[in-house]
Amino acid sequence: MTIKAATPYFILNGRAEQAIAFYQRALGAKTEALQRFGDVDQSCPVAMKSRVMHAALRVGDALLMMSDGSDEELPPRSGNVSIALQFDDPDQARQCFDALATNGKAIQPLIDAPWGELFGVVSDEFGINWMFNSAKVKKA
Repeated sequence: MTIKAATPYFILNGRAEQAIAFYQRALGAKTEALQRFGDVDQSCPVAMKSRVMHAALRVGDALLMMSDGSDEELPPRSGNVSIALQFDDPDQARQCFDALATNGKAIQPLIDAPWGELFGVVSDEFGINWMFNSAKVKKA
């Protein structure tokens, strides 16, 4: 067996639409797919029809997936997972870091890391943790 990719999948308990708009602004994400529960199951409860069943967002070369989740799902347990982002442009890294920190929390502000790059950690308003690593100077 060969694992081809490991893609984060966020279950956002009814906040997927808000998260999609936020990640588009903060990270320049592009929506590649979006299906609502009502698109695939016309017999679902009226309250579920407009909720996001599945969305795929492209962030650079990476893919993020998310859903509102269903009414039957239990609230997710908090885990110790972070999404690591690698930048080659420190200005873009700072801009994205600041955007995610808006209404979130900078856990580790961007610093000159001992391994020679910029590093920081932020928890966004949805409770998703992001680790930033960037070259100190823009690479051509």
